[in-house]
Amino acid sequence: MSDYAQRFIAHLESLHEHDRAALAALRRSLGFAPGAYPPAYPYVEPFVAAERHAQGASRPALYVVAGLYATHPRQAGRSLASSLGELMRRRDSAGIEQRFIALLGADAENLATYLRRVVSLLAAGDLALDYAALLEDLNRWLDPRIDPERRDLVRQRWARDFYRALAAPASERAPTPGNA
Repeated sequence: MSDYAQRFIAHLESLHEHDRAALAALRRSLGFAPGAYPPAYPYVEPFVAAERHAQGASRPALYVVAGLYATHPRQAGRSLASSLGELMRRRDSAGIEQRFIALLGADAENLATYLRRVVSLLAAGDLALDYAALLEDLNRWLDPRIDPERRDLVRQRWARDFYRALAAPASERAPTPGNA
């Protein structure tokens, strides 16, 4: 992961430890278009690089990830899709797969809404995810200038992660409170 993404996640972790009001503002920001909730600006705008276009993909990606982290501040080295596949395997719920497929079909305008629902499921299942990787993926997904085939590579990787986690044999599964 990039140093940029790692620094931003470290910033969010610091807010989680020291500033609950900041996390509340970031959670509330998910109810607005990414970057349209002024109380969240002090926590995200310092990471919007001057050389990046203000309307480019990195700014909304930062806001979406910040809001999602504030909703479920559990960072781990596991992709969102892998964690969701693990959750589906535990719960054996077709509804989780349906939400995942809807997420994969999301466009830039409604991606944050689908992600919020998926992260809420992960929070309920007490499963963490790699927010730095998510930030990098959203930078690609939300970039209108990127080749659509490159954007689809993110979706394809998420699908592979999800279905691999879903099909993982017991010996390869991450320890959970029930099987640790």
